[in-house]
Amino acid sequence: MIVASAAESRLYSAALSMKELLCSDCGGPELGLQIPRPVGHGPSRFIPEKEILQVGDEDSHVHTVFAEAFAALGHLDNITLVMAFHPHYLESFLKTQHYLLQMDGPLPLHYRHYLGILAAARHQCSYLVNLHVNDFLHVGGDPKWLNGLGNAPQKLQNLGELNKMLAHRPWLITKDHIEQLLKTAEHSWSLAELIHAVVLLTHYHSLASFTFGCGISPEIDCAGGHTFQASSVGDYCVCDIANGNHGTEEMRSPTSSAPAADSSCEVQALMEKMKQLQESREEEEASQEEMATRFEREKRESMLVLSSEEEESASNRDVSRHFEDTSYGYKDFSRRGVHVPTFRAQDYSWEDHGFSLVNRLYPDVGQLLDEKFHIAYNLTYNTMAMHTDVDTSMLRRAIWNYIHCMFGIRYDDYDYGEINQLLDRSFKVYIKTVVCTPEKTTRRMYDGFWRQFKHSEKVHVNLLLMEARMQAALLYALRAITRYMT
Repeated sequence: MIVASAAESRLYSAALSMKELLCSDCGGPELGLQIPRPVGHGPSRFIPEKEILQVGDEDSHVHTVFAEAFAALGHLDNITLVMAFHPHYLESFLKTQHYLLQMDGPLPLHYRHYLGILAAARHQCSYLVNLHVNDFLHVGGDPKWLNGLGNAPQKLQNLGELNKMLAHRPWLITKDHIEQLLKTAEHSWSLAELIHAVVLLTHYHSLASFTFGCGISPEIDCAGGHTFQASSVGDYCVCDIANGNHGTEEMRSPTSSAPAADSSCEVQALMEKMKQLQESREEEEASQEEMATRFEREKRESMLVLSSEEEESASNRDVSRHFEDTSYGYKDFSRRGVHVPTFRAQDYSWEDHGFSLVNRLYPDVGQLLDEKFHIAYNLTYNTMAMHTDVDTSMLRRAIWNYIHCMFGIRYDDYDYGEINQLLDRSFKVYIKTVVCTPEKTTRRMYDGFWRQFKHSEKVHVNLLLMEARMQAALLYALRAITRYMT
């Protein structure tokens, strides 16, 4: 059973009490008082609530993870409830986030939550901003800092440039940016502090991607999580409305678009492509020159994939106050007139370089991140939609490497021709939007890719997008730090 937060319980109890007080044989409230009600219908705007709750009811491992999370946090947020489709990953995610925010580390607690605010604000993610505003104040943060980045200490203001590049164009980070932060006379950062800050910023940039990609709804006791219903709407009793028996479009529980008749054929076609690619691998390997050509071709084609121009989420808090240069956003890695060298993974990889640097300067965090990356990348139940006993490794690698390709990172041992075979255009649009401009993700885009797949599989896709994005941004920052140190 999922335990609600105390504030959430109080709010629901208040609504029920008002209903009992005001309603007499469904005659409606005589005084016209307003009743609080949740805006959404569950943790996600994209995924039916009953499917999310069913996971918590049926999986004993989920119960254990929920109990530990509730003991540590005092509540279960909606991100946790949606991630529960994959309890093994959720356990690693919560352990890592708890360590970054609560355990001993270079940065004071209020700095950590303020960095969460700064990172989430870059993507206009009011959900995460609101969560960390509350946590920031709870650990003694100065309320004046919330009036805008200019009210925070100069040391934090100096991170503004690094924050925006990590969020939108991490390939532009150089050792000069690192030197400026470490050698500023009065407001310098130590190497350990900077590593902690970089990990926190990339964590919350990527978590914003997951939040928008899965349509996470605000908790009922947070800003935007509830509203007040007037005494009557049309011909409906307010008590019916408060209990969900209503007919207004605004409050109707969203239902998934009916899958197209040929969606099952799409799954079959994808599986057939995977089989053909595996067979062609075994028959003949492409030369290194051809592999490099295919990477460059995929990198150029990724520029032609335009993320959505729609904006579905409305901000409940003016989050733009928390960062400067609001016009700065994502630009393609290799756009016309700008030359940025390809990041070759064999020259600087997470496994051989980034992991050891993080673990040396911020003990245990490298291990926690490494575990989280591996779980997301290797996670499989050997299923695809209605099919079982399927090896999905080829598909997972294509998703991961496509994201790194968009960030200009190349793996010499990967054939980038596989990406166009396995990822269709609608899926690429979804990936690029969630990873690069997550605030523009829409329900239509979520429904439009992999139409026959389960919601748990789409959540897994979002875990891959989140972790691949975080690792890519981390690699650029850590490489710049390494170059500064040497």
